Amino acid sequence: MAQPKLLFRKLLLVLSTCMISSIGLTALYLWLLGITPPPGDPLLKVSGIPLVPALIAVLASLVFGGGLAWYLSRPLEHLRWGLQRMAQGRLDTRVEPLMRGRRDEIADLAHDIDGMAVQLQGLIAARDRLLHDVSHELRSPLSRIQAAIGLLKQGSSPVAVMIERVERETLRLDAMIDEMLTLHRLTAAAPISRNAVDVIELLHDITADADFEGRAMNRSVRIESPESFVAHVDGELVYRALENVIRNAVKHTAEGSVVDVRARLHAEGDRLEVVVSDHGPGVPPHMLEAIFEPFVRIDQGESGRGVGLGLAIARRAVGAHGGTIVASLATGGGLSIRIELPRSPNFYPT
Repeated sequence: MAQPKLLFRKLLLVLSTCMISSIGLTALYLWLLGITPPPGDPLLKVSGIPLVPALIAVLASLVFGGGLAWYLSRPLEHLRWGLQRMAQGRLDTRVEPLMRGRRDEIADLAHDIDGMAVQLQGLIAARDRLLHDVSHELRSPLSRIQAAIGLLKQGSSPVAVMIERVERETLRLDAMIDEMLTLHRLTAAAPISRNAVDVIELLHDITADADFEGRAMNRSVRIESPESFVAHVDGELVYRALENVIRNAVKHTAEGSVVDVRARLHAEGDRLEVVVSDHGPGVPPHMLEAIFEPFVRIDQGESGRGVGLGLAIARRAVGAHGGTIVASLATGGGLSIRIELPRSPNFYPT
């Protein structure tokens, strides 16, 4: 702000030059036509040019040019001030209120800058929350591994049992790290590779595996779907999204119940809708959106069940393909998750 206002000076020079040039060219045009101004006081003439009108014209050019230059350069100083504060980490800075009711492209730019600051605040808050949650989630299996090692050293517990415990917690850590890497890849908006994939074929493979595993817990999965839906997608990401949703439903559905997977094509045939419904305890209505956030826990009485990273990965994977995923309470109890996936390959996530 203390630097010379070079833009103001440049604008003033250009505007004043334009105005004075227009006056001079008008006078030249009148002179060529032989039109001369009325006679006046000879003391106020220079080379036949009336001095007072010329001074008035120059003064008016400077005044109006200066006002216009200030009007254009002043909001740019506000924008520069706001961007400097944001660069210092003060993302609560807002520059649109400083525009004083302007309705032009500069005001639109201020609005966009404020929107950018809001998005950055949200991203940083989400990053900090994720780091906190990751450290908490990783600490729990590490603590159990340390406890098992301590019991082994004391010799107070069977060796085989403790080794099995360490292996189980190690596998849990490995799965969690893999999910976190997938989530990071999707959050970073890295380019995805697209290939022609039959999503219905993926869906049948997933439901067959989920049904096989679910029967060991007296649960089953059934599917209704069209014959095929070939879309240009990242097959691995779409597989992970559908698998996470269906496995989550199998995990939480009531014992002896069936998880329903219903897929259908929209009338135009350009979008596939997949609805996965379970018969579990469901979630509180105010948590239907929060379950798609990483490591969100839903407390039920004195216990809680971790939603983990599965649904967070599913939302970001579907969103990366231009699709949508929403949750609702199923009729008769349980949770229903609806996924819409487009066929078109001409979508590029922003």
